[in-house]
Amino acid sequence: MNRIELVTRRTFLGGMFSAGAFVLGARLLPAKALASTKAGRAGDAGLAAWNPGVYLGIETDGSVIIVTHRSEMGTGIRSVLPSVLADELDADWARVKIEQAIGDKKYGNQNTDGSCSIRDFYDAMREAGASARLMLERAAAEQWGVPAAECKAQNHQIVHAGSGRKLGYGELAALAAKQALPKKEELKFKSPAEYRYIGKDMPTVDCDDICAGRGTFGIDAKMPGMVYATIARSPVFGGKLKSYDDQETRKVRGVRKVVALPGFKPPHGFQALGGVAVIADNTWAAMKGREKLKLDWEASDNASYDSAAYKQSLLETVRKPQKVARNVGDVDAEFARGGKIHEAEYYVPHLAHAPMEPPAAVAEFKDGKALIYTATQNPQAVQDTVAAALGIDKNNVECHVTLLGGGFGRKSKPDYVAEAALLSRELGKPVKVTWSREDDIRFDYYHAVAAMYMKAAVDEKGRPTAWLQRSAFPSIGSTFAGPSMLYGQGFELGMGWTNVPFDIPNHRAENGPAKPHVRIGWLRSVSNIYHAFAVHSFVDELAHLANRDSVEYLLDVLGQPRKIDLGQPGPMAEKFPLDTGRLRRVIELAAERSGWAKKKPAKGRALGIAAHWSFYSYVAAVVEVEVDASGKIRIPGVDIAADVGKVINPDRVKSQLEGASVFGASIALMSEITAAGGSIQQSNFHDYPVARINEAPVETRVHLIESDAPPAGVGEPGVPPMPPAICNAVFAATGKRIRDLPLRKHKI
Repeated sequence: MNRIELVTRRTFLGGMFSAGAFVLGARLLPAKALASTKAGRAGDAGLAAWNPGVYLGIETDGSVIIVTHRSEMGTGIRSVLPSVLADELDADWARVKIEQAIGDKKYGNQNTDGSCSIRDFYDAMREAGASARLMLERAAAEQWGVPAAECKAQNHQIVHAGSGRKLGYGELAALAAKQALPKKEELKFKSPAEYRYIGKDMPTVDCDDICAGRGTFGIDAKMPGMVYATIARSPVFGGKLKSYDDQETRKVRGVRKVVALPGFKPPHGFQALGGVAVIADNTWAAMKGREKLKLDWEASDNASYDSAAYKQSLLETVRKPQKVARNVGDVDAEFARGGKIHEAEYYVPHLAHAPMEPPAAVAEFKDGKALIYTATQNPQAVQDTVAAALGIDKNNVECHVTLLGGGFGRKSKPDYVAEAALLSRELGKPVKVTWSREDDIRFDYYHAVAAMYMKAAVDEKGRPTAWLQRSAFPSIGSTFAGPSMLYGQGFELGMGWTNVPFDIPNHRAENGPAKPHVRIGWLRSVSNIYHAFAVHSFVDELAHLANRDSVEYLLDVLGQPRKIDLGQPGPMAEKFPLDTGRLRRVIELAAERSGWAKKKPAKGRALGIAAHWSFYSYVAAVVEVEVDASGKIRIPGVDIAADVGKVINPDRVKSQLEGASVFGASIALMSEITAAGGSIQQSNFHDYPVARINEAPVETRVHLIESDAPPAGVGEPGVPPMPPAICNAVFAATGKRIRDLPLRKHKI
């Protein structure tokens, strides 16, 4: 149960399940769970119609095999999704074996991204488990010659109520396989009181192997006869190779060959960047050989990119009227009335994903087919990307998913897999491509830099009567449409910008153009990072200007509990409305548990708060900071209150929110990517720092609200409130307002 079993498509049914096994092709859910890779961001965009299925098998020895189609990168999803199915099946968890799915469209959307794994597949897994349970009960009834209503599943066996007779799942496997798949309306789901696993703390199935060093990550994957490769890429995005001299490289012991890779054709999407690959007997030799290359690059238009100048251009953009994204009331008329006006500008720099495990992939191209082993968040994107690179049908690309040493969105973009596949075709043997940390930092799909302008008119109590906000950021859409896409897409603006939940009679949100100069991609919580920073810093500024308590003011501006119509009709809007009552509750709980009312600001020490709705979850963070005489910031504690709907595994939810606390602290305190002459200036953790143990919050206390609402996102919603809460706390402690991240740039 604790091993990742990598099975091929050819042997999936024949090898995973033995003869006589009960294999269930269960209905899943409609197009809601599907998102086109080419649409950009996983979520509600680019939905396609398809009727997917997932396999559940019961062996004649009683083993229950559950195929999990999502990728494990520390969230626990490889364990949590199967536990939902196992609960409805009433299976003994000790007898459950989990198999990792290869990339295949039959599983629905396999992109482990967008905090949607549980949200999209909770009902599907319940249905699969309930279907199999009913089929087993009917099989037992048929064997005993009794009504099916008298048979009930209990801990991996079917029990006849009248006689007490019992049959194990393995004994019924062959007969259950002959039962008709029940209609959906025939299914009976467990009540919460009957749950054995849902809502309970459960360890992940991979925990022991990971802790003991037995887990197989992308960087561990091997194929017989493979060679190793590293690639020198243009330091400027879009630069083309003019010439190279590999004379000294070939002298490095272990180096076998040097291969030039062609550049990409716009739009770049997930294509390999191109460059010069050094092939060797091991990764170290390949990297040492790369150091000896003499390269001459032809600069692209992006050679003029300077992040400092770009920042100023974005700020100039948001100081002027821009494209209206949302409009309520008449802000211009309200501003024209005069009165007290407050304005502020905010800025968030480029960010890198920097997962602990840099990108790595092994590929073999043979007989017109590609075999891949890699750490990927999206094996279907691997199929599409590799197929396009090699000019083959995607059904001839077989992608095996290993454990991921972190992802944060980077490993849903399989450019590194395309590199391995192209090199394998060139060399006629398996090739392993490993990115160094420097490669990872310098050639990332960066989180967009963003500038925001905020303006509000306030009444005598400091409440906003008019609220204007403008943003400008290079869009993720440019990755798929090219640099001509200058404005934010709807899903980007819908992440904390066009859905500000405050009760304001006059509100306008605008978005300005921003040309991309590097690859732009989604990073944990995406546009919510910069939008939440601006919105929740600004509302805190208004609270202090009104000389009001930040929590009391925030609740006042939020208004009475209500459900907000965002003008986006459809099943998702009906299932997950923006409910300000739930947002109020997490604010109140975070304030209560942090002791907000009792802890008054003192010199150098104070609390800050922010609350945000993202991925259909509600999260409030109260952060305590200490600032010493030298300006060094310490975070003694964080209280996070969250309403994520129904909680499947409380331990995993808490773990994700604790991780978000550290991730958000890194963004606020220290992380920044800059460019000069088109080249990224950072290369490793010495100049792109992330919070270490002595810099991360000392303690993060997570408080979950019990809810019967549908399960929503967990992996990302904890990030957005952290940067504004930290900066709000710094202001309360020092009187210095930070509007430009990261904090380490400022003298406090």
